[in-house]
Amino acid sequence: MNPEDLKTYLDRLITNDLKISTMIWGAPGIGKSSIVSQIATANQLEFIDIRLSQLAPTDLRGLPVAEDGISKWFPPEFLPQRGRGILFLDEINMAPPAMQGMAQQLILDRRVGSYIVPDGWFVWAAGNRKEDRAGVFDMPAPLANRFLHLQVEPDFESFKAYALGEGVHEQIIAFLSFRPTLLHKLDPQQPAWCSPRSWMMASSLHHNGLDLAPAIGVAASSEFQAFMLMYHTLPSLTPIFEGKGSQIPFPIEPSARYATVIGLTVHATDADRAYHAFHWLIQVATTEWIQLFVSDLLGLMRSRGQLGILAALIDKDPSIQKFLQDYRQLVAS
Repeated sequence: MNPEDLKTYLDRLITNDLKISTMIWGAPGIGKSSIVSQIATANQLEFIDIRLSQLAPTDLRGLPVAEDGISKWFPPEFLPQRGRGILFLDEINMAPPAMQGMAQQLILDRRVGSYIVPDGWFVWAAGNRKEDRAGVFDMPAPLANRFLHLQVEPDFESFKAYALGEGVHEQIIAFLSFRPTLLHKLDPQQPAWCSPRSWMMASSLHHNGLDLAPAIGVAASSEFQAFMLMYHTLPSLTPIFEGKGSQIPFPIEPSARYATVIGLTVHATDADRAYHAFHWLIQVATTEWIQLFVSDLLGLMRSRGQLGILAALIDKDPSIQKFLQDYRQLVAS
């Protein structure tokens, strides 16, 4: 499943209060822990992220303390004591077998030593796969059988929707729209390689005028620099947003077209600018480019509270109405 499918599945587990231990499998850097954190925030749940590979068994079980001649285990402070939330056991299969055995008690019995997981908490976990060249241990069959197993794969459309909402640099989004296979490309020979996580870091570097190679590797950084060379050929977007773009042609090169459409999407900060950009594309671009623009734009307009205003503007434009009618007929045929 892609990240959006994973969000939907996890959200339904919470909505239906299904406290079934759940294991999320996926390549490094695709945002497994970030997705779980977002789900917790969206559902107003606490979120505790425990990296099992960094703990010893006594860190999870707690320390023995003598009381009245009896040894009692005092649980660690990071385990939840009350309320509702998600207890997330990250990197579970990078933990050594002894640690996985301790985690098995937490997953199977919802307790370890004298500690008991509160009723309002979900217990989920995540791990990398052997084929991703991660330093993982085999998960014991009894432990694996206690989980639901969800496989998540990198997906550019899911990443783009997230990136547009998080303010990722538009040139990063435009480049990946042109070269989506570089969203996640593991290079076992290099310490820096492409993943959704490293592209988020690359965006921060690019915002500050720094080289992207330390985040995404030399090869991908070189491709990005070549992509940047064509930016001087892009049309000025300001006249388009002002409704004065009738004499501005749509670029010819695919890379420039992607950059133009993404630029229009990112800078359509209100319904009026979005409407003028939509109207211009109707006049100069073919259906696939208009569809690319609209599919990204609608989510942004909704998040900015501008969707209703945009719909009213579109409703008064005969050319956009004709496009929408022709497009619906095309899809239905």
